[in-house]
Amino acid sequence: MLRFDGKSAVVTGAGSGIGKAIAAALARQGAQVAILERDPEVGQAAADEISQTYDGRATFYRCDVTSQTEIRDVAAAIVSQQGTIDCLVNNAGIAHVGDAATTSEADFDRVMNVNCKGVYNCAHEILPIMVRGGGGVICNIASTVAWFGIGERFAYSASKGAVVAMTYSIARDFVADGIRCNAILPGRIHTPFVDGFVKKNYPGQEEEMFQKLADFQPVGRMGQPEEIANAAVFLCSDEASFVTGSIHAIDGGTISIR
Repeated sequence: MLRFDGKSAVVTGAGSGIGKAIAAALARQGAQVAILERDPEVGQAAADEISQTYDGRATFYRCDVTSQTEIRDVAAAIVSQQGTIDCLVNNAGIAHVGDAATTSEADFDRVMNVNCKGVYNCAHEILPIMVRGGGGVICNIASTVAWFGIGERFAYSASKGAVVAMTYSIARDFVADGIRCNAILPGRIHTPFVDGFVKKNYPGQEEEMFQKLADFQPVGRMGQPEEIANAAVFLCSDEASFVTGSIHAIDGGTISIR
């Protein structure tokens, strides 16, 4: 069960955190994984680590998801090596702190360009490949803030709400082509980004802030990247063949029982 032998997967923003965990989990299950990452040093390191662990089943492609041209070129390169693309995980994203009054136009555009347009660019270029191949799966990584509000996350919340809407639309438009599309709403996940954010913004208060982040979830802790990866593996697998247009909160109970 949950095997991806002979399948080709693309994971964006897979150099660290949730994306890296998803790439590793797919490789573990037999997929040949393309790691798309803007930072070549981080991306190559992730691909090397995963390949060493899982028999060379990861390849790094330097790519900025905000550029449709770069996505097109990388997708063509992957197809030339693998023949097709069976799975796409749209994980690449950035955060921003600010409300509607304090978020600058430049910051709003930057967040939407990565988190929203990046998903569109990848879908635009890879969906036709999946159609020609007879089907495929897309898993979009959104956020719980697409469904409820937290303070000073205006642009980020808007972008992730758009990802949820695009998930529904893709699922509807391509169901007849054998393509499924679902989304995951992670809660607060303990990643290197969180460590850096807390250290930068709350120097000397790290322990207190980590406790607050943990307490926000009813289960009393932050999630681990591997817990999101496990959900992504299931949604991309053949065992989830009856699941499409579906939104899954993996959040320690934050949305439902907080």
